[in-house]
Amino acid sequence: MGMKTKIALGAVVGIAVIGAMSANSGDGNGDGKSDSRTSASSGEKPAGAKADGDAKTDGASDAKPAEDKAVEKPSQAEQFKAFVQKNGSPNEKDAVSHVTKVQGADEQNDILDAADVYTDFTGGLMGEGTGPAKLIASAFADWKDSDNGLVTIYDADGELLGNGQF
Repeated sequence: MGMKTKIALGAVVGIAVIGAMSANSGDGNGDGKSDSRTSASSGEKPAGAKADGDAKTDGASDAKPAEDKAVEKPSQAEQFKAFVQKNGSPNEKDAVSHVTKVQGADEQNDILDAADVYTDFTGGLMGEGTGPAKLIASAFADWKDSDNGLVTIYDADGELLGNGQF
């Protein structure tokens, strides 16, 4: 066989394998139902599951008390603030009180970990938040540990305030 024939045959086999894998991929529950989507959005439930606000039931009451629904994992920002309230210095506690959102702190692989911390400071690098940004980065490094992590602190407008390693 010639080189072009081998390449063409390899491409056909590759496409066939990919097609077979995608045709056989499903939700794995074996109910025979097919869904053409590749993934469900965060608000959707699998087939047969009830949405949180569904009033329709099949005769039995599946409603749970409000206490069970309130038991959720705290957000990353809330976890960070709680850690600093317990372990931080007074200056760190004051700086972290301005944190509004934390992203990227929950999944780490120690290869290239990047976390973003958003605050309610304004003014960017020339504003009031550059000093507290270093305290926030230091407190974040105490909270999370990575072999190769970078935390970036942003102001309310999404402008860079500072960064640090963790």
